[in-house]
Amino acid sequence: MEPNLWSYHEGSPPRPRSELIPGYDHAGVMSGRPLAAYPEIVKRMPGTAPAASGTRRVARRARRGLIRVLAGPDTAPSWWRPPWRRRAYLALGATTLALGALNLASMHGQPRLTPAPPTACRISPCYSLHYLPPGIGQMLLTVAVVVAPLLLAARYPLLGWRIGWLALLLAPLLPQEWQGGWPWGPAQLLALLAVFCVAGVRYGRPVLWWTWALSLIPWWLWLVRDLADLNGPLSATVMFTVGTIAADSVSSRWRTQRALAAQTERTRLERGRRAVLEERTRIARELHDVVAHHMSLIALRSESATYRLSDLPESARTEFGSLSELAREALADMRRLLGVLRQDQPAGLAPQPRLSDLPALVEAARRAGASVELSVPPALDQVPSGVALCAYRIVQESLSNASQHAPGAPVTVTVGHDAGAVLLQVVNGPGGPPGASRNERGPGHGLAGMRERVALLGGSLSAGPVPDGGFMVSAVLPLGRAA
Repeated sequence: MEPNLWSYHEGSPPRPRSELIPGYDHAGVMSGRPLAAYPEIVKRMPGTAPAASGTRRVARRARRGLIRVLAGPDTAPSWWRPPWRRRAYLALGATTLALGALNLASMHGQPRLTPAPPTACRISPCYSLHYLPPGIGQMLLTVAVVVAPLLLAARYPLLGWRIGWLALLLAPLLPQEWQGGWPWGPAQLLALLAVFCVAGVRYGRPVLWWTWALSLIPWWLWLVRDLADLNGPLSATVMFTVGTIAADSVSSRWRTQRALAAQTERTRLERGRRAVLEERTRIARELHDVVAHHMSLIALRSESATYRLSDLPESARTEFGSLSELAREALADMRRLLGVLRQDQPAGLAPQPRLSDLPALVEAARRAGASVELSVPPALDQVPSGVALCAYRIVQESLSNASQHAPGAPVTVTVGHDAGAVLLQVVNGPGGPPGASRNERGPGHGLAGMRERVALLGGSLSAGPVPDGGFMVSAVLPLGRAA
């Protein structure tokens, strides 16, 4: 019998592919040859629902939409704040007054036949038809079915639609009529249509189409009973359906735009965080070079102290040896840390720049076509390495930003000193139109990197436009903390 090469027991008889070898390589991870899936060993993770088919998913959404329409709460919109809230109530109040007046003007009481005087008729007996004036209670109720839904439309559209739907169902039972013989007034229908659109656009497609379907129930229930000609109601239903489709389209577009804006904002924030982390990693790599230089000097001076200094006691020689050993151990640990920070990037062999390298940086910018003036006192050549590196990087990034966002503008770089701090200022005037961005995906994060460097030294940085149309970056870098 042919040996089973996929078994751990070489030479054993092959097993049927429908069986599992207990404890063996079922998934094919080691062999690279996965077996068929077995439903009896595939378990669903606890707390997760099984995948539903398309029909069940649609049915679930429809059921949730119906529950939301009938008994769901109204959530406050994102713009529901004091200034916009007041404006919404003012607009709804003015609209409510206008529609309430329209509803009262188009309403009349029940018709009544009364005997007409004989002189007014050619045939006797004759009667005249007139409408009774509506009572106070009828007028208040008629205004209420318009006022209540509209005032709730901005904050509680679902509650407003429920009140309007009950009014649509029960209003024909009241002893009044409107012009044209319809059981509802035009203002009542407009108020219900307003809250219907607001609720549908805010809460999405299931709510929109459930409110559409439920609104048609009292509509056709009363019109089929009272009107002989249904052309008008049928035309109104078609128009209502077309308006619902338009509201559905507006709602879908609005939700898509909001989701796209939210995703864009999340992407922007993520890029900003990533840029900050990259800048921190770069700062750590640069500071490694500075600290490693100091640690190397400590190790060398400790080792050479026994040769440079005569008549040292044995305890001092032992102490210098311990210091040298500790310094070299620290250097080894920093090399391991640097291997993590570099992330497969080649190690830089050039020393980290200092303030004495600013003239070369400015000269390179001038060769690129920029007009740059530099002012650096000679006394600042002895500042700590970390402060000098931070100042150099700020000037470098500022010159890059000026050439990109204000090409051709004159730039002034001023480096000074105060009591225990280095004062740095880079100012550029107004220039031509900005050039193409180096970062095609969005704006850069140079200012964020500057702030990270200055915060590491315990200093302060300010950046912003100046009155003449240019831009200024100023930084205060303390010497004591970095020393």
